[in-house]
Amino acid sequence: MKLAEALIRRADCQKRFEQLKARLIVNAKVQEGDVPAETPAELLAELGRVANELLEFIKRINKTNSVTVFSAGETLSDVLAARDVLALQRAAYAEMAQAASITQGRYTRSEVKYVATVNVADLQKRVDELAKNYRELDARIQELNWQVELVE
Repeated sequence: MKLAEALIRRADCQKRFEQLKARLIVNAKVQEGDVPAETPAELLAELGRVANELLEFIKRINKTNSVTVFSAGETLSDVLAARDVLALQRAAYAEMAQAASITQGRYTRSEVKYVATVNVADLQKRVDELAKNYRELDARIQELNWQVELVE
């Protein structure tokens, strides 16, 4: 199985887990004299099976990421961490640019006037650059995911 397929199946397990959890919550209690629409014990058993399947995918994906060479001495795990940091940086710059862009209307001269302390255009250029770097790195990661076999 390719790493990309395992990632898709992991995501499916995560969705199924959340759906089962929601169904469990709905069926956790009923009015006295009523019966739940679904048996909580059966839902709990299925939740356990899905949790075990998810655990196996996570372990195998993590092992694969840590032994797969991405480029010159960097593993896929290293590059995934770099991609995550790029996303965090982009979000921080974008939020700062948005905060600096918001203007407050003044109705009288006695109201406080706010001015930006940063150059919004420069921040937005940095946001765009970080987003581009993220997309390019993500595309390379996705390409590798379809080439690498999942570790047992």
